[in-house]
Amino acid sequence: MDGNGNAGVLERLTSLGRERAQAEAAELVAMLRFRDAELVRTAGIESPMVRLVERSAIALEIGQAMGLSEGQVTNRLAAAERLRERAPQTWLAFRRGDVDWARGREIASTLLVLRRPESHDRLDDTVVAYANAHTVAELRAWLKRFVARVEAEEAAQRAEAARRQRDVQVTHVDDAMAWVNAFVPSHQAAAIDARLRRTPRPDGDERTRGQVRADAFVDLLLAEDTPATGRARTDIGIVIDADVLVGAEPGPAVADDGTWTVPAEWVLDHLDPDDTFFHRLLVDPVTRDVLAHEYVGRFAPDVLATAISFRDGVCQAPGCMRPARDCDLDHQVPHPRGPTRGSNLWALHRRHHAMKSHRTLRWILPSGRTIDAEPATHGVPDGNISDVERALARGLTDDEH
Repeated sequence: MDGNGNAGVLERLTSLGRERAQAEAAELVAMLRFRDAELVRTAGIESPMVRLVERSAIALEIGQAMGLSEGQVTNRLAAAERLRERAPQTWLAFRRGDVDWARGREIASTLLVLRRPESHDRLDDTVVAYANAHTVAELRAWLKRFVARVEAEEAAQRAEAARRQRDVQVTHVDDAMAWVNAFVPSHQAAAIDARLRRTPRPDGDERTRGQVRADAFVDLLLAEDTPATGRARTDIGIVIDADVLVGAEPGPAVADDGTWTVPAEWVLDHLDPDDTFFHRLLVDPVTRDVLAHEYVGRFAPDVLATAISFRDGVCQAPGCMRPARDCDLDHQVPHPRGPTRGSNLWALHRRHHAMKSHRTLRWILPSGRTIDAEPATHGVPDGNISDVERALARGLTDDEH
């Protein structure tokens, strides 16, 4: 059956998805109604002890009816009430089936983090349009960026409080093994991950990639003297708004793939200058082209490949969150007709590379529906692409200094 013949099936799937979301909303509405009616009924009980006992049974009653634990009922009721009271437009969209509970739960969790009523209103005004056009993973990353930008000072305060809790714990388990768990700032964890990822594996080495990473982790921690030439290079992409970069406004540094944020001052002030080098790349406000140079060959040089990886953040197929650094660098207009330059190159997961249309920056699905490609840094409130500068952090060997 061709793509056009499947159009009816796709329409039915869309309808079923909406019906599922409506059914989820109906469940939560019924749970809230039962809970609210019980609170009213038990309010008239004179004995405080009896009133407490009967109210404590509300979650149990609902759980028995729905096959849920009391903890599950309590959490769902709290999240649904938060959504209903603090984000009425989102609650209405949920009841209509425009937003399912997986997305509604993420939004409700974000409402718990936001402190100001005006921030709740701002989220309620913008989140539905993004949520019903993106995956849950994309929405989760968008919500993190929303919190970091809309309540930048509060986010920085929470981050500082969390950073004071940084710790490393070693838990010994069976078979002479142990887990080493580190609770550290995200930008430092990203640097560690990048350094381990770039650890070379000699030819003929039968170790798995995980084993190589684990061995490198141990070697780096336990080595007393590491030769300068033996250091593995790391590349980390971050996005910092220009007004934040110059200190005019508080704000976050956002990972190139949009999955984590840290206060910008952590990156600007707290990284060891002996280990890290920064330089800025201005992003074109229209084309998002990082480098204007055009290269004659088919394959982009390393500097252009790295810049495009940081620019795109993730695979440009709709809904794919594969980091751009793990993707192919693909010509939108095929080479040699299409040039090897930033405006004609994008990051694509190998599987999506085989599926894509070369015609535009739009994905054409077999059903005929088109979807715009979107970088990880799009859709951020207050994000003006002309004000965004990219900071590339890479470790240097002593020889490079």
